[in-house]
Amino acid sequence: MPNKTKKEKEPTKSAKSSTKNSNASAGKDVGTENSEEAQQTASKRPSNSTPPPTQLNKIKYSGGPQIVKKERRQSSSRFNLSKNRELQKLPALKDAPPIDREELFVQKLRQCCVLFDFVTDPLSDLKYKEVKRAGLNEMVEYITHNRDVVTESIYPEAVIMFSVNLFRTLPPSSNPTGAEFDPEEDEPTLEAAWPHLQLVYEFFLRFLESPDFQPNIAKKYIDQKFVLSLLELFDSEDPRERDFLKTILHRIYGKFLGLRAYIRRQINNIFYRFIYETEHHNGIAELLEILGSIINGFALPLKEEHKMFLIRVLLPLHKVKSLSVYHPQLAYCVVQFLEKDSSLTEPVIMGLLKFWPKTHSPKEVMFLNELEEILDVIEPSEFVKVMEPLFRQLAKCVSSPHFQVAERALYYWNNEYIMSLISDNAAKILPIMFPALYKNSKSHWNKTIHGLIYNALKLFMEMNQKLFDDCTQQYKAEKQKEKYKVKEREEMWHKIEALAKQNPQSTKVQLRPGLAQEEYMMYNEGGMPIYSMETETPTVEDIQLLKKTVESEASQGMKEIKKDKVLMRRKSELPQDVYTIKALEAHKRAEEYLTANQEAL
Repeated sequence: MPNKTKKEKEPTKSAKSSTKNSNASAGKDVGTENSEEAQQTASKRPSNSTPPPTQLNKIKYSGGPQIVKKERRQSSSRFNLSKNRELQKLPALKDAPPIDREELFVQKLRQCCVLFDFVTDPLSDLKYKEVKRAGLNEMVEYITHNRDVVTESIYPEAVIMFSVNLFRTLPPSSNPTGAEFDPEEDEPTLEAAWPHLQLVYEFFLRFLESPDFQPNIAKKYIDQKFVLSLLELFDSEDPRERDFLKTILHRIYGKFLGLRAYIRRQINNIFYRFIYETEHHNGIAELLEILGSIINGFALPLKEEHKMFLIRVLLPLHKVKSLSVYHPQLAYCVVQFLEKDSSLTEPVIMGLLKFWPKTHSPKEVMFLNELEEILDVIEPSEFVKVMEPLFRQLAKCVSSPHFQVAERALYYWNNEYIMSLISDNAAKILPIMFPALYKNSKSHWNKTIHGLIYNALKLFMEMNQKLFDDCTQQYKAEKQKEKYKVKEREEMWHKIEALAKQNPQSTKVQLRPGLAQEEYMMYNEGGMPIYSMETETPTVEDIQLLKKTVESEASQGMKEIKKDKVLMRRKSELPQDVYTIKALEAHKRAEEYLTANQEAL
């Protein structure tokens, strides 16, 4: 739980932002939006951190029987296989005379444009597949450890080799679509051709990162058509491929200023199709991770285009059923916007309340997590604008029968900065929260919730004793008024019944068999019994007992609560594909290749 005041948090954020890694450095590249955006203001607030990385593998749970899973197809990407696949092994680049190396490099790039069959006949052409794999591996090492090797003639050949190997028609999803699709449960389909694809991706990434790389020359070949084809690959089911694509697109965005607006526009189009048409896309988390770094580098004041992106794209992304897959990256983007421009706080919080889940409790916990992150960076002047609708929603969450929702909402009272905001506006907030807290301190089924509620009541009592007493009396008066209304309603029904009995036709009314006439009024027209849902009115003794109980229960309850407890929905035990798990665990992230490269130099 965040447990620092806002002032105490600032040094922490700046310390985090000083951590050096590939994402952070890329964020700096991406930050220079254009000559206007490059002029960062000195008063810019420090960044929270780098975007949270997308998970490659799903969370594994121990226990449960091992179930043998039916073998699945591995991939069926539409590769146009080469007719002549007999490759001749070329001399090594390091052994060739310097004058011949450029020509040999071009020959190897062209040789690697030959495509092989890894699906229908994976054992075919093994000798030539190994020639291509060795050639790709050699070129990766060559471009990494040598200088002045990326000459002008290499650019078109490298881009063509990348395009031929990777730009393809993706297979239809092997997992169900629509309501049956569960991104947390359904396993990804891995690319069968990955032994070659991985090396092609690694080569192109090293090509972009080479000190010899010149964007002015490369822009002839890395154009809008190339970027569009690259973005289409983000729907690949293989998370290893999306990991490389994420890093490559991020580097292209940082190096090609003329493509930035186009990249953002095409990413927006992907999001629009995902939100309003398909609700199915495999690369949303990776695209949001890229955008997190881009947003981090936006100059102040924010352009209207960027504000519209927040309102029209990022907020509607909260309503998609598969939110859990990309929520950490989405929440990071939203918080980055609010750190840049606090005036966006009100539309963001009102948007979250608009899309608040009604029947999906795990999703509600995600919203509460994000809302606390927002409150950690909110300005007091902006908090005043949204506190009433915000705490009305929190009161509903505290009353939720799903204990994780109630627990997550009550953890807000452990956050010192949020408590300071509540303290400054207690006169508005306490009357909203008190009825929900008092009612659930007695009626909630979960004992852990009782302890958290007593802790919240204790903090309110210490905050303003007089206001607490006023709310108590007001709550008692409201309950008395409700009781009086119920009694008044019953008396009116008795009068109606008495008038009905005076009607001569009343003796012909068919009553429910075996039911006395005086009991008939307790049933509705369908013969279903009517139960009173009113809670008991608190007595004077209840109110006095509340004050005595709050302190003892609060201290006792908080001892039993693990403050660092991770709120997580336990998913069902499903059989897992061992090959898929091992392949994803063995995958080395794209950033690690670049880090290793820098260390080698």
